[in-house]
Amino acid sequence: MTAEQIFRGRLIMAPMTRGTDLPFRRLATEWGAEVCVGEMAYAHKVAKRDRAESALLRRHPSERFFGVQLAGKNPEVMAEAARIAEASGADFVDVNLGCPIEEAVRRGFGAALLQRAARVGAIVSAMKAAVRIPVTLKLRLGWSSDKPTFLKVAHAAQEAGVDAVTLHPRSRAQRYRRPADWSAVRQLVEELSVPVIGNGDVLTWRDAVDRMSESKCAAVMVGRWALAKPWIFREFAERRDLEMEPDARVRVLTRYVELCREHFRDDDHGRARTRRFMTFHQDFFRRYRRNALPDAVNSDDPRDWGRAPENEIEDWLCRADPVATEALCRWLVDGEPAEPPPAAEPGAPRAVKLAAYG
Repeated sequence: MTAEQIFRGRLIMAPMTRGTDLPFRRLATEWGAEVCVGEMAYAHKVAKRDRAESALLRRHPSERFFGVQLAGKNPEVMAEAARIAEASGADFVDVNLGCPIEEAVRRGFGAALLQRAARVGAIVSAMKAAVRIPVTLKLRLGWSSDKPTFLKVAHAAQEAGVDAVTLHPRSRAQRYRRPADWSAVRQLVEELSVPVIGNGDVLTWRDAVDRMSESKCAAVMVGRWALAKPWIFREFAERRDLEMEPDARVRVLTRYVELCREHFRDDDHGRARTRRFMTFHQDFFRRYRRNALPDAVNSDDPRDWGRAPENEIEDWLCRADPVATEALCRWLVDGEPAEPPPAAEPGAPRAVKLAAYG
């Protein structure tokens, strides 16, 4: 299967640490996602058969197309990790050139490679020689906005045989603070002969359709807003809005918990892991607002989205403070009766910031 056949015309689930865990990918698949990428895995750990890292390569039979994203800087190690990913059932393997977090870049992984075009070419060349499945890469504009390197890096990768390139048009320094520059996606499309995938600020199915049309990219990748509303994939396929009432959203959350229970097991350890992932995902689920306008802003603050909550359950679903999230976990994970929490304290922190993830 070629990259063109896998990606052309599709809305792709972006790789996100903790976000594209296997249970959530299954949920997205049930809502129409055809291409999903797993959580970023460190290549050196995969090559050493580290048990926890190897688990990130696991796919579910329901996933139509599944990609493994690897982070590393050593061509031989990346090639070995790619071989393992292929043997594990991946349809393609992706090189991470965009991760901005300090843990990755201080090792020379992720966005740090945006300053090393020749090394990127060597990595792609080694991986292409090691596997038969497509090798792709995902990059940002550059390390800083004043020194864009994406064209140089993308050309080096294409010369080395890369099969497709995804561009998140922000620099490492920008993180998510500025709007994505989709003119850069169009520029990359004009420069390369391989499929280009655009990523960034895709809030609705209309955004995906418009960005694909305007930039001429082969496909569009969605990240944070697929976490907020996994039904965006069905909306894209059917070209219509799905206004999800509170009870429908509760069913989505309940289904996610069922998938976690199946994956992590329904024992004390498994339920603890489910609670940790549920805490993370609720920080995104709560951002959905019914009746949001088509031009709703790209904001992490739910108060910027649509009209105010209309009832007790709606208000609960739109919260991610510790009290509300703990009550949600007691209800959906522990099976206790639903007890809507008291009003949030002014300035209450987000639960995900207080949680420790295993």
